[in-house]
Amino acid sequence: MTITSRNARFQQWQALLGNRAKRQRAGEFLVQGVRPITLAVEHGWTVRALIHPTTGTRSTWASSMLGQVDGEHVAMAPDLFSELAEKNDDTPELLAVVETPPDRLDRIRVDRHRDEAQMLVVVFDRPTSPGNVGTIIRSADAFGAHGVVVTGHAADVYDPKTVRASTGSLFALPTVRADGPHEVIDWARAHDAQIVGTDETGTVDVDGHDLTVPTVLVVGNETKGMSRAWRDGCDTIVRIPIDGAASSLNAAAAATAVLYETARQRRSQHSPAKVIQ
Repeated sequence: MTITSRNARFQQWQALLGNRAKRQRAGEFLVQGVRPITLAVEHGWTVRALIHPTTGTRSTWASSMLGQVDGEHVAMAPDLFSELAEKNDDTPELLAVVETPPDRLDRIRVDRHRDEAQMLVVVFDRPTSPGNVGTIIRSADAFGAHGVVVTGHAADVYDPKTVRASTGSLFALPTVRADGPHEVIDWARAHDAQIVGTDETGTVDVDGHDLTVPTVLVVGNETKGMSRAWRDGCDTIVRIPIDGAASSLNAAAAATAVLYETARQRRSQHSPAKVIQ
């Protein structure tokens, strides 16, 4: 197929950029960038279409993707392609229309015999910033989490800003949306996981709490913190001791700090003791 005008198909895809309701109804979202598209393909996400400009040379990577993906291949006039890519310069070679997966907690796979002792899941409660959602997904992926859950009325996991901020980790790490805390709390209890909240009013410093056991880590809304239901559901609420003039940390920065501490504790737990002679 070749698209040279702003026809219905183009407008449908363009709507995916800024209209959450249309993304949900269509069950798809747009992805650009070598790493995100590559990871989407490698991790078995359904690519419904690959869009490429009608002119210009094609890299080995782009040719490889077009050869691997069974979805529809669409050639698009360069000006329309650039508009869809939201780029005035450095326009990408490909855009992918990717199918959204179901929001089921069982997408976060924790093998009871192998992984459950090291279970680590991050919950982001009612975030408002797509960039923060994407950054937390990226950090969770980097520090060994099994998945991310976004709860409540929140920024969209499939917003273009979220997808870009995750730098492809969205496709490597299961990320699930849930209406509220109760089903997630029940799921955590079924996996014998402690639920650890993060808040500046916490009673325990994060490095003084044992994070080597199965853990669901809860990060609250950027301005209001955790909801009452999440506070009541937590076994412990930890704080990050900070100095300087800053009164608090950005939600994504705080999550990254706690994830690093979790990874540090777990590395230390499995490292052999040093023998001093």
